[in-house]
Amino acid sequence: MLPLLGLHHVAIICADYAASKRFYTEVLGLETLAETYRAERDSWKLDLAVNGQYVIELFSFPSPPPRPSYPEAAGLRHLAFAVPDVAAAIRHLTAHGVACEPLRVDELTGRRFTFFTDPDGLPLEFYEA
Repeated sequence: MLPLLGLHHVAIICADYAASKRFYTEVLGLETLAETYRAERDSWKLDLAVNGQYVIELFSFPSPPPRPSYPEAAGLRHLAFAVPDVAAAIRHLTAHGVACEPLRVDELTGRRFTFFTDPDGLPLEFYEA
């Protein structure tokens, strides 16, 4: 058996670095660990901490190709964040101009959740822990 130790990081490529940086740091409140400009790639790399436990790497590249982002497209479906109160999280996003789907209840766990998107349309979820 391969000894996987855990999830190391999630990498996201954005089209508008400034808008995505603001969204992930100011709206979602992720902590900046490091920010690096890579001149040879004309690319920014922003390392963000999620509750001091996980890392999201936010990359910019010149003219990245679009990808299907609707939740049922093949590939990675969405990135989910655990929150203590989904209704409060929806109010927070709404106050920042971020549209959310209606509050839903997971039929298997009874927990509440909602979907929303980042500035590039990447599907994100808040799931009540």
